[in-house]
Amino acid sequence: QVQLVESGGGLVQAGGSLRLSCAASGSIFSINAMAWYHQAPGKQRELVAAITSGGSTNYTVSNQGRFTISRDNAEKTVYLQMMSLSPEDTAVYYCNADIRPSNALYPRNYWGQGTQVTVSS
Repeated sequence: QVQLVESGGGLVQAGGSLRLSCAASGSIFSINAMAWYHQAPGKQRELVAAITSGGSTNYTVSNQGRFTISRDNAEKTVYLQMMSLSPEDTAVYYCNADIRPSNALYPRNYWGQGTQVTVSS
C-alpha cells in the first residue's frame, strides 16, 4: 500500500528555519508531481510549493524566496526548506503526490498525514 509520511515539523521561533521531509513508500511504479500544502486553523488547505518529476518548481507568491522545494527521486522523497519563518506560517503541513502504484495503470493522488509547524513570536 502506498503511503506518504512527513517528518521535520516542530516548534521554532520567528526568523528560524525548518526542513520538512516526505517519503513515499510501498509498491510504486512512478511518482509524478509532488507538493506541499498547509492548513492553518480555521482556514482552507492551500498550496505552498510543487515540483515535477523533472525538477520544475512552482511557489505561491508569499512563499517565494523563503521556501525551497526539492526532491530526491531515488529516495522517493520531497523536501521543503523553510526560512525566515513567521507566526503566520503556523499550520499543519501536508505532503501530496501523484503516484502510480505498481499494480495500477494510472497515477492516483495521495496525501500524507500532516506535520505540525508552530512558529512562536
